[in-house]
Parts: sequence; C-alpha cells; structure tokens
Amino acid sequence: MDRDAAFTAFLDAHQRPLLRLCYLLTGEVHLAEDLLQSVLVRMLGRWPKLRHIDNLDAYARKALVNQYISWRRRRRSGEVLSAELPERAHSSEDSAVLRIVLRQALMRLTPKQRAVLVLRFYEDRTEREVAALMGCSVGTVKSQAHHALARLRALAPELASHLPVLNDDPAWNEGARR
Repeated sequence: MDRDAAFTAFLDAHQRPLLRLCYLLTGEVHLAEDLLQSVLVRMLGRWPKLRHIDNLDAYARKALVNQYISWRRRRRSGEVLSAELPERAHSSEDSAVLRIVLRQALMRLTPKQRAVLVLRFYEDRTEREVAALMGCSVGTVKSQAHHALARLRALAPELASHLPVLNDDPAWNEGARR
C-alpha cells in the first residue's frame, strides 16, 4: 500500500471520532477543524515513520490534546472571560440549557482540566489511558479531574447533580471505567 493510500485508509477509519474529540476540546466547529487539520498535516509529513506505530489512533489523540493545550496557552492572554453567565429563558432542567451551561463552564477550565474531563468522561477512557494520552501520571489525571469537577460545580451549580462524584472507591483508584 503506498503512502497516500495508507494515510487515506487511516483518515477513513478515524477522522470522524478525531474531529469529535477536537470539537469537545475547542467548543467551536471551525477551531476543531483547524486543530484536526494541523495535526493531520504534521502526521502526513511524518507518515513513513508513523505508519509502523501499532496504535495510530492513540498517537493522533495524544497529538490533538497536546496541540490543543499548546494553542490554549498561546491564546490565553487574548481571552476575556465574563464572571456572569447569560440569563436563561428556560428552566435549569431543560437539557439544551444544561448543555449550553456545561459548554460555557468547560470553556472556563484550564486546557489540561478540560482535556482530562473530555477524555475521561465523554470518551469513557480509564485514568491510565488518559495519562498515557496526555503524557502525565495517573495521579495528575485524578487531581486534574477532581479540581476540574470542583470548578464546574462552582461555575455552574445547576450542573452539580449531573457531574460524577470522585471518591475513594477502589474502582476509581484502579482506573476502571465508570
């Protein structure tokens, strides 16, 4: 299989889930597309070396998370965050409103905290998998998740009943899926 065909096969199999991850990280469709494109361009340039990696999907996810965190660091100084959430016309039980509130609260987390929550709870990955994807320890994943969930509860108290509770349950400490 030639280089272009191998890369095209990888894209066919993984592009949609990778784009979904990008959207969950960035919260914006166009920024998600830019993030995915920048990582895929880098991967294509290194494809002769990368195509021999056993788990290219994990490699791509790790590259996306790292690129996202790098982008967020560079953009941080230009962002202006509002201390007030916009008024809502619907009850807090409306799932569409909850999704909006969650998105707004997620955007106010640090890039690492947001990446941990997306990988851990949306993609239902174990703490070990998240640690491997982010290049950090399992303890870092646990503390980032703990701090991120506490921050979400503070930013949007109406989400508290919908957020997971981390505790000393052995299943959490083993890194088991929840």
